[in-house]
Amino acid sequence: MTIDEYILSHIDEEGTLLSSLNRDANVNLLRPRMLSGHLQGRILKMFCRMLRPYRILEIGTYTGYATLCMAEGIEDDALIHTLEINDEMEDFILKYLDRSPHKDKVRLHIGDAMDIIPQLDETFDMVFIDADKRLYSDYYDQVFPKVRPGGLILADNTLWDGKVLEKPHPSDKQTIGILAFNEKIKNDDRVEKVILPLRDGLTMIWKK
Repeated sequence: MTIDEYILSHIDEEGTLLSSLNRDANVNLLRPRMLSGHLQGRILKMFCRMLRPYRILEIGTYTGYATLCMAEGIEDDALIHTLEINDEMEDFILKYLDRSPHKDKVRLHIGDAMDIIPQLDETFDMVFIDADKRLYSDYYDQVFPKVRPGGLILADNTLWDGKVLEKPHPSDKQTIGILAFNEKIKNDDRVEKVILPLRDGLTMIWKK
């Protein structure tokens, strides 16, 4: 048994719906590794249990796995705005969202986050960024004014398979984007921040 297997066997189960989603993604999608997965999903739910956010913004829905995990952890009158640029994912997302008892807590937006975010007349308690790595800094700048003081911004994949330790090739725009974002957060004195070495790196950013 590996450490990862031990962890998963000693935390809450992901449940039938999420397990089905996970299997479906691994069989039918090109990049199933992008899915948040069991451990990160339970962590996102726990964050929601602790923070009790009333409004959440998720940038990058992909399969909706993380969305459903967060929806489990919020109150019935809370709401997640989740944004997905790839309209080909809509049917997959809705297939599982429609089967969830928490579907009424989720509002799915298909389109470019940079266009949608300015149209959202909300103040967010929590933001989860897990989309185009080249645009992390742009997403951050766009959403920061909409996050309440004391709100939490989470950014996924901030260790990027360890590529953050290497000098990126000039054509590797995703690694360059992550490196720029990490430096931006490091130097932003409006926030407190910590990087968790969870999966591919999860940065917690607390707005002062």
